[in-house]
Amino acid sequence: MRPATCSGSARRGEFEVVERGGNLCVQAHRQGRFTPGSFAELRTAVDALGGLAEAPADLRFVVATVSRSVGLPVIEQLMDSWAAGGHGIEWWIGNGDREDPAP
Repeated sequence: MRPATCSGSARRGEFEVVERGGNLCVQAHRQGRFTPGSFAELRTAVDALGGLAEAPADLRFVVATVSRSVGLPVIEQLMDSWAAGGHGIEWWIGNGDREDPAP
């Protein structure tokens, strides 16, 4: 997958996305820590989509990387189903836009 391409001035903190990369970054958080079992469930589901789920050793947050080509509806369904099994899990796509079509 190729990374996103940006133009702008790092010195001024101004950037414009010229081209999006091929992956979406899905982030999840909850009050307290994720359980090893909950994280394993997500990792298995994300692996099935050809993605990667990662977390620090203390499981205070989770990040999943999934190809945009999978499609937002599939990713949203996976994340909603997984989050429904936990208490207070919130998730969001950190680098996507619901209007952006898959490349």
